[in-house]
Amino acid sequence: MAETAEPLLEDDAGNRFAPAGPEARIACFVPSVTELLADLGLGERLVARTRFCIHPADAVARIPAIGGTKKVNLRKLEALAPTHAVLNIDENTVEMAEAMRAFVPNVVVTHPLVPEDNLRLYALMGGLFGKADEAAALARAFEAARAALPPAGPAARRDVLYFIWKDPWMTVSRDTYISAMLGLVGWRTTHHDPDVRYPAVDLTPETVAATDLFLFPTEPWEFTRADVDSFLRDHDCPPEKALMVDGEYCSWYGSRAIAGLRYLKELAEKVRRRG
Repeated sequence: MAETAEPLLEDDAGNRFAPAGPEARIACFVPSVTELLADLGLGERLVARTRFCIHPADAVARIPAIGGTKKVNLRKLEALAPTHAVLNIDENTVEMAEAMRAFVPNVVVTHPLVPEDNLRLYALMGGLFGKADEAAALARAFEAARAALPPAGPAARRDVLYFIWKDPWMTVSRDTYISAMLGLVGWRTTHHDPDVRYPAVDLTPETVAATDLFLFPTEPWEFTRADVDSFLRDHDCPPEKALMVDGEYCSWYGSRAIAGLRYLKELAEKVRRRG
């Protein structure tokens, strides 16, 4: 009787892959997925990363950093002979993906849009690289952290402005992962633009008055206490409306999303206590 072939695994761009063997050589250009792969026990198979792939520090220290998320050194990448390159639709460019396809046999594209997409991401990475049991354990931890969030009912509702940049001020539309993450605790991001995922914001007095909470994350713009204090002065904003937050916990998917859910629970409880 002929052996039954293992099912193909589909990425977020519709590409299909057979599970890789233990000889897989993985290049990852998505910081949160690099961390996920290491947490799945695949650190020894990672052969390339970006300079922004910083977690976990002990695992990534031995992995060559060959560029950023928008541009990598293709000559160095080819010399490392990866069998798989892991990319992301938001963080990497189409040009990068096409260039890598010339010499990387498997270019895997990820694109989580809502927190629940992490379950699919875990299953894809675990299925591709022989870590299904480890991926299932992460899925259970994610679901437990999701279930522990406080109710997102009317009492929890806040209209929030989550800044990702200044000069100009920019925020996130509601079709982004960050917005969906905040929505889990009833925080609704404002200034949604159906045509622009990261729109600029005109900070009028009316905007300041209508916003319940301004969130200042640590990335991609690394907001400081001085930035927040300046904002409060310039826009005559009450200090209780401003909150500095860890951008990695709000925007990174992968294994960090589990800690992100726990962090979000703490933030929501902090805001609730403040009234």
